[in-house]
This record gives sequence, C-alpha cells and structure tokens, in this order.
Amino acid sequence: MRIEGEMSIYRAAELKQTLLAPLANASRLDIDLSGVTELDTAGVQLLILAKKVAKEKRCELHLAGHSAAVLEVFDLLDLASHFGDQLIIEPHAAGRG
Repeated sequence: MRIEGEMSIYRAAELKQTLLAPLANASRLDIDLSGVTELDTAGVQLLILAKKVAKEKRCELHLAGHSAAVLEVFDLLDLASHFGDQLIIEPHAAGRG
C-alpha cells in the first residue's frame, strides 16, 4: 500500500479506513510512505493505531520509503524505534559542520 499526499487532520477519516481495511485479512502489510508530503499528529496517531490493530490481528506491519516529511516528524518525536522499521535519519542541519 502507498500513501500519497498529506497525512493530516484533514484526511484522517479517509486515511483511517485506507490503513485499517487491509488489516482485516492480511498477514503482512507494507506501507510505502515515500509519497507523504506532510505528517501531523493526526497522521502519527493513525500510524500508531494501524500498528496497534496489526499487532492485535497478528499481522506484520512495515513502514517503508519514509519521505522527508515523515523522517522529520519521526526524528522530532523519536518514533523510529516505536515502529521498528529500518530508516536513516540524517543529523540536523544545525549539527553539521
């Protein structure tokens, strides 16, 4: 599955169904986040909910292709370890040099 555009409060209801519906019958779900242009706390909550529901249904949920917007929020909120998927977060620009 690929998410495109904003993962924000404005699309929360739509994205909730998009994320949760495939978990009903899947043993594994890969979510490509490379097309995400904005991620706010509502989007983060949806990803956390999807991870929780997947665990309850014994479905493997993997996030991949983290866009710059996703990486920025995951870094800010220290979420990388929560989801357990491999990603590389570059050092902050202020810390370079």
